[in-house]
Amino acid sequence: MSETLVSVAELAAHLGDSSWRVFDCRHDLANVEYGTQAYARGHIPGALFLHIDRDLSGAKTGRNGRHPLPDAGGFAATLSRCGVDANIQVVAYDNEGGIFASRLWWMLRWLGHKRVALLDGGLAAWKRARLPLQLEVPAVQPSEFRATLADPPIDVQEVLANLQTKRMQLIDARAPERYRGESEALDPVAGHIPGALNRFYADNLDDDEAYFKPASQLAADFATLLSGRDPHSVVHVCGSGVSACHNLLAMEIAGLSGSRLYPGSWSEWCADPGRPVAVGDR
Repeated sequence: MSETLVSVAELAAHLGDSSWRVFDCRHDLANVEYGTQAYARGHIPGALFLHIDRDLSGAKTGRNGRHPLPDAGGFAATLSRCGVDANIQVVAYDNEGGIFASRLWWMLRWLGHKRVALLDGGLAAWKRARLPLQLEVPAVQPSEFRATLADPPIDVQEVLANLQTKRMQLIDARAPERYRGESEALDPVAGHIPGALNRFYADNLDDDEAYFKPASQLAADFATLLSGRDPHSVVHVCGSGVSACHNLLAMEIAGLSGSRLYPGSWSEWCADPGRPVAVGDR
């Protein structure tokens, strides 16, 4: 069972294995149909496509962020239609450094499914190994996915309370210039939640932004950032609860288990003008 990463060689060895299910999670925030179109042009054999907006997010109200979580029961039904049950090893991939695939990774864990991992290096690594792609959408036998919600994600009220208690340490996965409030192309307000530290998700990857850094390097990086903080006190945020999952995964790879996600993230936080905004490095 793999719970964080699988290699291209490992996935290739399991093509056609009925106990493995592969999902293509490619996406472009500026072109929401990119993933669907890219999947149609070729995908890893046996892979099904899940769309970040239509499958991995719920209905937006204008105040709950750009990628609110879907109803747990509805998402469990989606997984059932895709043939996922407790015995299935899920592998997620994208072509964007893992930020969208890590959202699926976290969501499966949210519903109690630990048999889920990212393809390290994503589709680029698969192509680099000169492995085949297919055009056909595979037919899968539906199964019964039973969700077990053990540890609910953090909500906005808990983040508000933390401004006073400081029991949690927020880590913001956005690019430094967005975190500092110097630029903002996606949300109406620039800045970050007061008290949040910045860890750009791309810093979890090697110099080519392809493969995750070794676990020892990730552990050292997060140890420096957290300065002795218990991983269980860490809450990950970003723009809309997507790239934050990349940092959560990186901490798991590093052996720093127990951190949590605030799915609403900055896009939910800044939707209420009464909530405070921080700019700069802290």
